Amino acid sequence: MGGGAAADLSQAEAFARIRLLRSPNIGPVSYRQLLARFGTAIAALDALPDLAGRGGKPYRIAAEGRVHDEIVALRKAGARYLFHDSPDYPALLLSAEGAPPILTMRGDPALAARPCVAMVGARNASAAAVRLARDFAHALAAEGYTVVSGLARGIDGAAHEGALAGGGGTIGVIASGIDIAYPPEHTGLQERVAQEGLLLAEQPPGTDPLARHFPARNRIIAGLAAGTLVVEAAPRSGSLITARLAGEMGREVMAVPGSPLDPRSHGCNQLIRDGAVLVQSPADVIELLCGFDGMPRSTFREDAPQWDAADIEAAEPADLAARLTTAPISVDELIRQSGSGAAAVQLALLELELAGRLIRHAGGRVSLSG
Repeated sequence: MGGGAAADLSQAEAFARIRLLRSPNIGPVSYRQLLARFGTAIAALDALPDLAGRGGKPYRIAAEGRVHDEIVALRKAGARYLFHDSPDYPALLLSAEGAPPILTMRGDPALAARPCVAMVGARNASAAAVRLARDFAHALAAEGYTVVSGLARGIDGAAHEGALAGGGGTIGVIASGIDIAYPPEHTGLQERVAQEGLLLAEQPPGTDPLARHFPARNRIIAGLAAGTLVVEAAPRSGSLITARLAGEMGREVMAVPGSPLDPRSHGCNQLIRDGAVLVQSPADVIELLCGFDGMPRSTFREDAPQWDAADIEAAEPADLAARLTTAPISVDELIRQSGSGAAAVQLALLELELAGRLIRHAGGRVSLSG
């Protein structure tokens, strides 16, 4: 199965956890709720068909053969699984909303326990921005910081290269399976990150880097770091998504200002107008982050719902579905309007999600699927 599981996690339970997460309509929130409800992934798998049936649809669990093939592919890639309750799982990421329950990894997980800084920016970055990103990353790595980025062209690649030159303190988070290098010209760099730093992937081995996977990758980059530095970015770019996610997590957001004549600087300049911290040197980054305590909670949420059977029986998926539309609404508001207990509402939402009728959005909001 590979290392990285909690010390008392059996092979059967580890297999069940992978199978649970690979089953239809299971995301980080529903995965966590199922483990809270049933105690083990083995028990949760047994309950899935009935739960989805209450939501109004038949349900088919991920095939065992698919999970076996995934494990074989992972071993072939020289990688291992990292479960949410492993001592090696990055504590700062675990405290973030929607933290991936299972990651795959190659390299040294201890790098995620150091102070981490995310560096992101334009793929078509200017030569000056590439040089600046490389120099910043080199200086930060030399001071003991781990530089986190996404192994994309431009600023990402420069950040990894600078960090490797400055002492190897870098984490690459990719949108594909851990056995696939993207972009192709970064195959060598990705291998260096895996050998000298830490390479992380949320998607199963063999998964191509599809467009829908990049926002999920960005949330991991933001979640790993005490702060995110944007070096150069156009408006509405993926780098600004990472910065927004970092701000929503309560992390520091920093930006390097640029010329108003260069569209690639407009995103950074807008971030600064919106409250991001203007930085001009690695010393500015270190000064901003040196007071961050980096001590998150050790579980997904300390206020996870308590599953009281009497409460659960008080809510029905159909009743909640009638209150929902395709416009997102907060779960807290739904609880207030429904008159049912929090645990009952959460279970009914879970049943709707398993049936493919519910979509979860950032900030604890939900809506009906289209």
